[in-house]
Amino acid sequence: MLSVRQQLAKEWFDCGIKEGDIVLIHSDTKRTLRRYLLKSQVISPQIILESFLDTVGSGGTLLLPLFNFNFANGITFDIRNTVSQMGALTEAGRRHLAAVRTGHPIYSFAAIGKDSDRFKNVNNFSGYGKDSPFAILHELGGKIAVLDLSEQLSMTFYHYIEEMRNVSYRYHKTFSGGYIDIDGLKEFRTYGLFVRDLKKGVLTHVNPMGELLWQQGLYTGCRPNQGPGLRVVSANSVYDFVSKAIDSNKARGLLYILEGEASE
Repeated sequence: MLSVRQQLAKEWFDCGIKEGDIVLIHSDTKRTLRRYLLKSQVISPQIILESFLDTVGSGGTLLLPLFNFNFANGITFDIRNTVSQMGALTEAGRRHLAAVRTGHPIYSFAAIGKDSDRFKNVNNFSGYGKDSPFAILHELGGKIAVLDLSEQLSMTFYHYIEEMRNVSYRYHKTFSGGYIDIDGLKEFRTYGLFVRDLKKGVLTHVNPMGELLWQQGLYTGCRPNQGPGLRVVSANSVYDFVSKAIDSNKARGLLYILEGEASE
């Protein structure tokens, strides 16, 4: 009989994660935990993390978002200790002994696996910029996997594409505050984000783009709350498809709406 870890690894494989992949994982683990607890099988976020590592194998790499928005509110960021606000799986990744953490104080990541050195000492100024972990994922031909989350609550990669295409409904904004580095030294630093233009009433609205990815056959796996709940897509495929939509002036209604417009 397969262990819980082995069962999970098989589910992730069947949904589209393969050995040797580099995968960015957005996650809500609550339903996965319930599914196995209902079968009286012992499970934890750590076991789920290890199952993803088993799926990509020794030649693969996991990238986990450790996003924390406190820096934008004047709270000091500590690269050694600031917790992830993106759920239990990501916090398990942050605490993993082999994890490498990137340096942006709002949009940092944990990288675990073969290509983790590519993320070591990454200290990108802009959260979605051309030197960000999103760009490295794109360069390496990685994948994005989403566990039981809507498009709206997961696909931050869209904002990287928006910055690369320099869309008109977002702009560059800086945030400054206390920053404690890996050696425990504190200094005042400034970082940037390509944020939506609130003066224009811009609201992030990306679920329609996700539906198009399904319709185009770019996603594999399952929708949220169905089966294992994991969907997987090539970062290159997303970049190319979304870039074409932006360049064709189709972003409105697919990636954003304006205040007062229907959300569906």
